[in-house]
Amino acid sequence: MINDEKFVKLKTIIEKELLNVFPSNLDSYQQLITDAMKYSLISGGKRIRPILAIAVFELFSVVDDLSVKFLSSIEMIHTYSLIHDDLPSMDNDLLRRGKPTLHIEYGEDVAVLAGDALLNLAFENMIKIAIDSNGNNSYKYLKAMNVIASSSGYRGMILGQIADIKSEGIKIDKETLDYINLNKTGQLIKASMLSGAIIGNASDEDLKRVKKIALNIGKAFQIVDDILDIEGSEEKLGKTTGSDEVNGKVTYPSLIGIENSKKEVEKLSMNSIKILREINADTVFLEKLILFLINREK
Repeated sequence: MINDEKFVKLKTIIEKELLNVFPSNLDSYQQLITDAMKYSLISGGKRIRPILAIAVFELFSVVDDLSVKFLSSIEMIHTYSLIHDDLPSMDNDLLRRGKPTLHIEYGEDVAVLAGDALLNLAFENMIKIAIDSNGNNSYKYLKAMNVIASSSGYRGMILGQIADIKSEGIKIDKETLDYINLNKTGQLIKASMLSGAIIGNASDEDLKRVKKIALNIGKAFQIVDDILDIEGSEEKLGKTTGSDEVNGKVTYPSLIGIENSKKEVEKLSMNSIKILREINADTVFLEKLILFLINREK
């Protein structure tokens, strides 16, 4: 984990917000689905997407409670995608964040519904914030929600997921692999960073810069994941390694080799930092975050 006081503070704040969205005094069925949702949501994780979103927001504005609550909701969408990715009909993973995957612990039926529930809760939470805000603030939250919804839906993350599962066991080229990675991983990272910029009132020019940075980071992040699936340890990653090979997936390391993949990650990350420095703001924390993402061990 990044050794940075601000990172730890933001992670703590986000996790507190995630816990606060769940009600108490539930009946037995409500308790079951809530426990299943919490099992995956409050089980560790780096909280990279909401932290990236808040870090971008801070480039353009002063953080407030509503913006943090809004941007923390992105973690629910990310967790839902992991729950569904792990299902037997998808990647069939047995371990996530150092624990048995949700379908192993609660059954496949509950896991599907818990993922659906987290997706719905994310948008319920964001809509409430848009309603509770005033005037132009409501518009910017709705604009950010539109980016998040389209990026996580059938034109974004889900598009990448279907391309991914339909490409298992067959030989694909680099163009197809980039298409999968751009959508499956890159779209939600792009949505996180853009939504932070939108509610932070970034200019049109800075929004374009943030989008370029996010697309670079998203691609680099997935390549690092692919490298760690080969070189990483199960203990550090908290999930099963070697799954890409088992599932017959083409990855950057399998296409261009480990060393060339690492060079590609460094190129993408350095380009992101170069663009980031064009923004007239204090970019030190975000630069640290980008470097952490390319040097992480889990």
